[in-house]
Amino acid sequence: MIKKFIVWIILAIVIIVYFGTGVYQVGPSEVALIKTFGKYSQTTGPGIHVHLPYPFQTHVIVDVETIRKEEIGFRTIERYGKIAYQSVQSESLMLTGDGNIISVEVAVQYRIKDPVKFAFNVINGSDLVRFTTESVLRERIAERNIDDVLTVERDRIAMETAELVQKTLDRYDSGILINKVYMQEVAPPDEVVEAFDDVNNAKQDRERFINEANKYANDIVPKAQGQAEQILREAEAYAKQKVLEAEGETQRFLSVLKEYEIAPDITMKRLKIEKLQQVFSGTKNIFVLDNSGTLKLLNVNDLIGGDTK
Repeated sequence: MIKKFIVWIILAIVIIVYFGTGVYQVGPSEVALIKTFGKYSQTTGPGIHVHLPYPFQTHVIVDVETIRKEEIGFRTIERYGKIAYQSVQSESLMLTGDGNIISVEVAVQYRIKDPVKFAFNVINGSDLVRFTTESVLRERIAERNIDDVLTVERDRIAMETAELVQKTLDRYDSGILINKVYMQEVAPPDEVVEAFDDVNNAKQDRERFINEANKYANDIVPKAQGQAEQILREAEAYAKQKVLEAEGETQRFLSVLKEYEIAPDITMKRLKIEKLQQVFSGTKNIFVLDNSGTLKLLNVNDLIGGDTK
């Protein structure tokens, strides 16, 4: 009798434990995917739920709210209670479009947007995100030269990588949503850092020389332009002056011509006297040798009616 009682107790415990396998709890950021005879049937949200025990029904818990992160080119490790970073050169070293090698460390943030696809279409979601991102990133960097990757194209590469990775994951029906791609560190490999610094210093010197030359040109060119403008204006003024003088001489000649046509003898004498005044204006006495060979003193002022003093 006691043996039967013990058997019934054990059987009851087994039955309770068996049906208890159908009880499950879902966290605040999680959902549960219920499978009936191995096929997805429904989704349940946060809380305590019950489904039929195995093998009738099973469940898969998927966290759909937590932001997950994958690291490419480095790993975050904990040493002596402190967070440290360890480089993974097999992932970080990449080839640029101009044949240079560059070290790139990237962090990818993502979450699950479709838990059904993520749970049943993907074997290892983290590896899928890492390998897809690394492949796309290498392709993006191979299309640019090293200077662009290190400077102006850095953010654009990250955005393009995130967009292309998302398209690839959507083609795989992975149910993964890429939040952002961070390019944490982009630098030349340690073996060529010194040579790279020398190149950068040479480029900076070149830019400095160019700026100094531009500064000198900006200083000297306006001065030369100003001098040229001044010379041009002086030439124009001189030309106008000569034209006006020529026009004045022309008007004077025409006036004299008109008087000559009216009284030629008087005008001729007046012109001769004016010429004598002009020629001998600074001379008081002139010695003249006539046909007889006699040397005579001629007072010009008396001749032209000027002052004898």
